Amino acid sequence: MRILFMGTPDFSVPSLAALAEAGHEIAGVVTQPDKQRGRGKSFSFSPVKTKAVELGLPVFQPLTLRDEAVIDSFRRLRPEVIVVIAYGKILPPALLTAAPHGCLNVHASLLPKYRGAAPIQYTLLAGDTVTGVSVMRLDEGMDTGDILTQAMIPVAPAETAATLFEKLAVLGKETLCTVLRDLAAYERKASPQNPELATYTAKIDKSLALIDWTDEAAVIERRLRALDPQPGAYTFMDGKRLKIWAADIAGGSDAAPGTVIGVTKNTFIVQTGKDALAVKEVQPESRKRMTAAQFLRSRYIDTGMVLTNS
Repeated sequence: MRILFMGTPDFSVPSLAALAEAGHEIAGVVTQPDKQRGRGKSFSFSPVKTKAVELGLPVFQPLTLRDEAVIDSFRRLRPEVIVVIAYGKILPPALLTAAPHGCLNVHASLLPKYRGAAPIQYTLLAGDTVTGVSVMRLDEGMDTGDILTQAMIPVAPAETAATLFEKLAVLGKETLCTVLRDLAAYERKASPQNPELATYTAKIDKSLALIDWTDEAAVIERRLRALDPQPGAYTFMDGKRLKIWAADIAGGSDAAPGTVIGVTKNTFIVQTGKDALAVKEVQPESRKRMTAAQFLRSRYIDTGMVLTNS
């Protein structure tokens, strides 16, 4: 098929590469404008642009999709379908109908559960044991379009946002390619979502990253994994920020939440609202990630020390 592809982050890249490899005609790739990064303010490409350039595909980076001239330029590419994967902006109604088969989206959840910006992180925060991807037709709502198909995978006990991101990106490309091999058949089977079952996810920000030690250990442990690699869950030790990347649930005591109740050569154990966490990996302020064992060789910690929220 002749496809206009729209995407920006790493999650979109496997699908773009798979579509090209499958022999589809990519009329163009639309991605977010280049961003200035670092002290030198040099411009960096989005992952999708990097892959598109590598594949020799034409790239478009409009500042807005609300310009009718931009929509007309996409229409002139004569796409049969527009594939949208984590582009980063809501599409205007004029673009939704710019191709005969409309716009298809790969969403990283089993819709209508976890609509919105952060389905992968919320899957882990909730402790779900199964997740998947949905291929749907975009409409004017937020992830509310008819579903063409879904695919499921289990969530591993030690899954992080990074590892689940990679798995769902692969599952997404495979499911999308299956749909496009017989799009008309999947369109005939498309089914509407049940709005009564819908849940929504907000964009992850740093306010979610501060550890509340009065929460149960299981809740905190899921948060550590959900916020890895960005933005990382953190606490404070002697007034300095300490990110905690990984921990195991351990038996607790009657100590106040946040209190260090045990120290070994390889870990330190922190009391929570229920049970405790044996910390395995940390990142001290202005330093790199390291094992708890490495941290303990350079920082004295004793029982009774209290981790705080400031």
